[in-house]
Amino acid sequence: MKRRILCPTDFSKNAQNAIEYAIELFKKETCEFYILHTYKIEAFAMELSINRDLEESRKNSIGGLKVTLEWLSVDKGPENHKFHMVSECGDLMDTMKTMIEKQDIDLVVMGTKGSTDSRLEIYGSQTVLAMEEIRNCPVLAIPSQAVFTEIKEIVFPTNYKTTYKRREFQYLVDIAKISNSSIAVVHVLHKNDNLDADQIYNQNLLKDYFEDLDFEFHTVKDKDVHKGINLFIEGRGSNMVAFFNKKHSFFGMILSRPMVKNLGYRSTIPILALHDYRR
Repeated sequence: MKRRILCPTDFSKNAQNAIEYAIELFKKETCEFYILHTYKIEAFAMELSINRDLEESRKNSIGGLKVTLEWLSVDKGPENHKFHMVSECGDLMDTMKTMIEKQDIDLVVMGTKGSTDSRLEIYGSQTVLAMEEIRNCPVLAIPSQAVFTEIKEIVFPTNYKTTYKRREFQYLVDIAKISNSSIAVVHVLHKNDNLDADQIYNQNLLKDYFEDLDFEFHTVKDKDVHKGINLFIEGRGSNMVAFFNKKHSFFGMILSRPMVKNLGYRSTIPILALHDYRR
């Protein structure tokens, strides 16, 4: 199966690192990579300078993509990888959504900081926005300090209160298979409560979904869910975290504040945002 992967870039080291990670992760897979750079000028620009500024931005975009392609051509891409350079004038999120539909993109891979490389936060605003707004394919966010290593364990936190669909886990299952990694399903609770009937039902669904994989269920006792997850990751040296992002609920509440704060700006753990495709 040919994979179609979209990698937005602002030509920063972080974006370059995310592309490298994606290439290594899928090095044995047949892939088409779409490297996207978007540009635009501010609405308040003087009318006489609009055409000049647009042309300059277009040239810089095409030039940057040319350099990126040359970099990829020097021992970066396996023979089963093909790269498409895409320069577009417009908003990044809108352009990404259009490309995902038009090119039937399977996965978005992007760095977690932009060109400013701020140490005050892990996730740049565009990355958080992509995780929240892109609903029809997963988003894999690569922290700026992440270096690709063999993926041995992917952590999937859950409270077992959501009934998932098998297709929503497809990319998590695919990544686990191609990397021969295990999945650690982690439930954090602060008291000795037993799972209710609905939670047991949803846990059994996960058993069915992961039946061809190496997986284990874990229970972590902690009053703080995010702290418990991070202690689990730190203690086991896990290589990736997969979250299920219910529409308009997860990242606005968790990722943008406490999860980022708890992980710290030195985080090197890629995060795979899965989505509820039911609208």
